[in-house]
Amino acid sequence: MKIAVVTGASSGMGAEAARQIDRMYRNLDEIWLIARRKDCLQETAAALQTKARVIDLDLSKKSSCHTLQKLFEKEKPSVRVLANAAGFGMIGTAEEIKPETQIEMIDVNCRGLTYVTLLCLPYMKNGSRILQFASAAAFMPQPGFGVYAATKSYVLSFSRSLSEELKKRGIIVTAVCPGPVDTAFFDTASRYHTAGVLKKLAMASPEKVVRQALIDSLKHRKLSVYGVPMRTALFFTKTLPHSMLEPLLSKIMMTR
Repeated sequence: MKIAVVTGASSGMGAEAARQIDRMYRNLDEIWLIARRKDCLQETAAALQTKARVIDLDLSKKSSCHTLQKLFEKEKPSVRVLANAAGFGMIGTAEEIKPETQIEMIDVNCRGLTYVTLLCLPYMKNGSRILQFASAAAFMPQPGFGVYAATKSYVLSFSRSLSEELKKRGIIVTAVCPGPVDTAFFDTASRYHTAGVLKKLAMASPEKVVRQALIDSLKHRKLSVYGVPMRTALFFTKTLPHSMLEPLLSKIMMTR
């Protein structure tokens, strides 16, 4: 059974990834949709032509990861595509955001993503693809977005090393690093602060970001960065001292 696995598939980038994978990979037997909200997963599934399996799990919990592991062991699928899009962020200083919320960010964005990746690897073969949804926030520390940026730096680093490790197996790993995307992400992220005006001006559509990611994966690229603003940001984070950029980022990130 050939499948695609999409985490965070209930909305936003994950749901969009499921829709575009459905259109691009027509030889799949199933698309496994993973997220917490079953009703939203069912809405995503209803929009697909490929048979979808709704798997309502909270990837921040070890018990959910063990449940998913048992499913893989039972079905023994051939994983052709993995799109790890589950994750969330919160704008605010480390002192403002509740500690349990920041730990949950780490659990979902890092531990959950890693666990799903490691579960899928034994069931992948030459030509399989992994899309790890990181963020342009991964390029450097971001005051006011500290834990989120740190988790996405982890995703970027993990993706790059994994890409090299899996080269001999012919498995392509692409880290997807968009800037702000027009999804419900900022509804959650803005509980303490709203995003600064430059974030809003740089907002991209999820359709374009995911399309670019899939194209970059087909071209065997390790990094997918959509749009001129984020490519410019990547250039500056590579060429200018972070100590110069951090005060600017703090102003861009947070508006009370």
